[in-house]
Amino acid sequence: QVQLVESGGGLVQAGGSLRLSCAASGPTFSTYIMGWFRQAPGKEREFVAAISSSGGGTYYADSVKGRFTISRDNAKKMVYLQMNNLIPEDTAVYYCAAGNLFSARLTNYNYWGQGTQVTVSS
Repeated sequence: QVQLVESGGGLVQAGGSLRLSCAASGPTFSTYIMGWFRQAPGKEREFVAAISSSGGGTYYADSVKGRFTISRDNAKKMVYLQMNNLIPEDTAVYYCAAGNLFSARLTNYNYWGQGTQVTVSS
């Protein structure tokens, strides 16, 4: 089992950058696929990015490809989402999740954090 706590959200102008962090606890963190998802008001939660257990593989939603970078530090039990060139459409609550399949599907992730708000002003 793993517990997840996100941080790093905030208000930023369009074109700016933010780095989200996800701190994990539990002895098996390094065995999990880690993902970032987001949910905007009135919309369903959607996939943003995923990273393999070793960190050697990454996968991005088309909407963020080239602007966002997911990374992890297994020794520190941390996952990061570097977000550059932010646009207002990126405004959402961002969630960190852990699962066992390298996937964009929400149902493949078993553990979730509480979320952190990202607001991008135009």
